[in-house]
Parts: sequence; structure tokens; C-alpha cells
Amino acid sequence: MPLPTLTDDDRNAARQKAIVTRQARSAVRAGLKEGTLTLPQVLERSDAVVGRMLVRQLLTALPGIGQVRAARLMTSLGIAEGRRVQGLGSAQRAGLLRECPGAA
Repeated sequence: MPLPTLTDDDRNAARQKAIVTRQARSAVRAGLKEGTLTLPQVLERSDAVVGRMLVRQLLTALPGIGQVRAARLMTSLGIAEGRRVQGLGSAQRAGLLRECPGAA
């Protein structure tokens, strides 16, 4: 199956959409790091910006959680390495809220 042919306008529109999405995810991570957003607030959101974010990126944005602690937490809760926030089950979400410092 051949790839679709995109015009320059289509490519530019897709590029701009990707830039806006990356900036929105960056703002969520910054809000978590600064404390202006809490983990429950982020997990309640049902938009594509948060839903398509990797759980590891979300966890490492929290103060006090680095790469190693995020990996251990994900393993203990049965969360796969490539899991996105929208793919979390209710037990996994509850576990994250219970285990993460300052989540409440």
C-alpha cells in the first residue's frame, strides 16, 4: 500500500499540530514539577494531550521521582514500559495515586 501524498500545506499543518501538542505536554510536565498541577488533576483529564503521554514521562515530572524510581513503581504496579496514560486500568490509576508522593 503506497503512502498518501501530502501537499506542503498538509505537512505544515501536521507540523504545527505536533508542535502545539508537544508544548501542551511540556506545560503539563512543568505544572507537575512546579506543583501547580497534582497527579489526580492530570489523571482526571481525558484530552489527547494527557492521554497520549507516556506514563514514565508523567511520573518523572513529579518531584522526587526519577527514572529508577519510576521504573520500579511501574513494575510493581504492572504497568508496561511503553504504556500511555489513556491505557491505564482503574487499579493502575489507583495504585499510582496511592504510591506517588504528594499525589493528593
